[in-house]
Amino acid sequence: MLSFIAYFFLNTAFVLLISPFFVSLIKKVKAWMQGRQGPPLLQSYYNIGKLLKKETVYSFNSSFISRVSPYLNIVFLLAASLCVPLIFVPSQNYGLGNVILFLYLMVMARFFISLGGLDAGSSFGGMGSSREMTISAIFEPIVIIVVSALAFILHSLNIHEMFVNSIGTRVITSSALILMGIALFVVLITETSRIPVDNPETHLELTMIHEAMILESSGPNLAMMELSYAIKNILFMGLLINVVVPWGLATSLTALGIIGAAFLFFVKACFLAIAAGIFESVMAKSRLFNLRTLFMLAFSLSFLTIVFELLGS
Repeated sequence: MLSFIAYFFLNTAFVLLISPFFVSLIKKVKAWMQGRQGPPLLQSYYNIGKLLKKETVYSFNSSFISRVSPYLNIVFLLAASLCVPLIFVPSQNYGLGNVILFLYLMVMARFFISLGGLDAGSSFGGMGSSREMTISAIFEPIVIIVVSALAFILHSLNIHEMFVNSIGTRVITSSALILMGIALFVVLITETSRIPVDNPETHLELTMIHEAMILESSGPNLAMMELSYAIKNILFMGLLINVVVPWGLATSLTALGIIGAAFLFFVKACFLAIAAGIFESVMAKSRLFNLRTLFMLAFSLSFLTIVFELLGS
């Protein structure tokens, strides 16, 4: 019980503390690739702090949905963060960590941000929510295939147990984990609305998806939406990192182990964020109907992973 209580506070605090940093780091890398200086690495923290001090303005057409959706969104994502250990795996998880539960929590967060986009009654919000749900309907079955392959090769439906099992696997010699790493990277790019699926920095009518849904948000509500996006980003980064390169992940509750695991995760996440920024910089925004090629890549790699594991068993 003590291990789980410590995990509850440590993992949640770590997620809240570092998640905005990697949003800024990806923006910084993209700016460097374009020959610009880019924002400071702490810019996301400044933005969230500034928005928390501002007044919230609501549309005349909005209902209570616009008032509660930002907070429900972040609550579901913080609950999902307990399913993904970033620095420490507790000895007991009391039912948390189930990959199906994790996916449902992420879907609920998406549902409420889409509902909030519709509630204001603006054409942009409705368009963004419609596009988000369209992509979700296409990609969610592929996500299920990806996590099914992950559960198959790591012999568990619990993310905590997956991470522990992956610690003893050498990714360099494991073709299955290499394929899953590529598939999980596609999931990361898609679920966090990045190029070529979406451009998180655009405000153009013809291209924006995620930004369109939060266009009517302001003040603390917008701060919650921005923080929710950062949390979602770090959770999928953590899932990829601790499956493919789990070295350093603490399995016992010691101060030295926690500090070392936090430092190693931060370093690995920086490399992944840099890779994501470079990937976005060399790619172009794709048309909606051309995204199926990217989605089929994740599906094909997951299917091949299951085939390789069956042949090798």
